[in-house]
Amino acid sequence: MSPRVLMRAAAWIAGGVTALVLLSALLSGLGLRWDPLGFERRRLERAEAGAALGRAEADARRLEAQGGADQMRRLDQFHQREATVGQVTAAVLDQARSAADAHQPLETDRADRLRRHDGELCGIAPDLDGCAGAAGPAGSGDAAVRPGDPAR
Repeated sequence: MSPRVLMRAAAWIAGGVTALVLLSALLSGLGLRWDPLGFERRRLERAEAGAALGRAEADARRLEAQGGADQMRRLDQFHQREATVGQVTAAVLDQARSAADAHQPLETDRADRLRRHDGELCGIAPDLDGCAGAAGPAGSGDAAVRPGDPAR
């Protein structure tokens, strides 16, 4: 082959490649996408899966934070209830120890005082054993003292 024929062939090849590049750029600008191996679809699926995983992890962190806040609130309520019960019990113990009838058999006014204290405790924590809101009657201790109970 002569150099002239080779030059013409090279010019035709260069012109054809240039035409293909221009045609591809024009069609790409018009919105035509050609992805015969599906690379873009796979990339989109991976991105969507990553976004879904990110949303799920964010939801999990939000629920963990909300659960932690609820747990702290319940713990604070428990400590407040515990402190209130301790204060009421300490006051009644002081009153009972200093009462004139502290070492005598249980009388009506003393039983009334104990009943009022039980009422205060049940008002603070109605789920305690022996309270009206409890799951069952007095649990593992002695039976509750009732006024006019012949056994006591």
